[in-house]
Amino acid sequence: MLEVIALDAADAEAAQAGGAHRLELTVDMAADGLTPPVTVLRDVLAATDLPVRVMLRDAPGFAPGDLDRLRKDAAALREAGASEFVFGFLDANAWVDEAACAALIGELDGCAWTFHRALDNSADPEAAWTVVAGLGCDTVLAAGSAQGVADGFGVLERLAARQETVRLLVGGGLKAEHVPALKAVGVTGFHVGGAVRPGGWGDPVSADAVRTWANLV
Repeated sequence: MLEVIALDAADAEAAQAGGAHRLELTVDMAADGLTPPVTVLRDVLAATDLPVRVMLRDAPGFAPGDLDRLRKDAAALREAGASEFVFGFLDANAWVDEAACAALIGELDGCAWTFHRALDNSADPEAAWTVVAGLGCDTVLAAGSAQGVADGFGVLERLAARQETVRLLVGGGLKAEHVPALKAVGVTGFHVGGAVRPGGWGDPVSADAVRTWANLV
């Protein structure tokens, strides 16, 4: 499965044309991705029939900036058609903030969701996996390390062996040369953003680049 980061409708169209299987919709990559406006979600849903996981994150880092605002955003996005989400929070001790996550889960009414790379920035990603799986997500996006896939391969290998009710989605510094080794240890989900934008984040998604990745995974 190949998930592609989309920032707008044009990205969504290109990702679908290239063979992506799912989108992560976010905005403001200078802040590593924040909650998109409802207008952007509507444009994307009109442009593609791919599954779209919508980011719920309102500040850089891994603590919620305004949890009440995030809950309202989640409700508004659901009303506009969102049915899948991406979020994840850590507390001041770099541990999974179960209370903050539960507050958002309460707004989702059973929607599928991904716990994002907060896992990589936790005090113990492997121990955090068990906690996160217990929250009810169906996917965890991770690189195995805050420094990226190349540094986190050993952790990813061990997490891949623990996929039962939760799927490991690998992203964060993911390169094409990492894919064969990851597939060999049981990884089946891959997540790319900058890798399918040959001109960098200032340029749109390239359908050709997505196609290359889709064929690879």
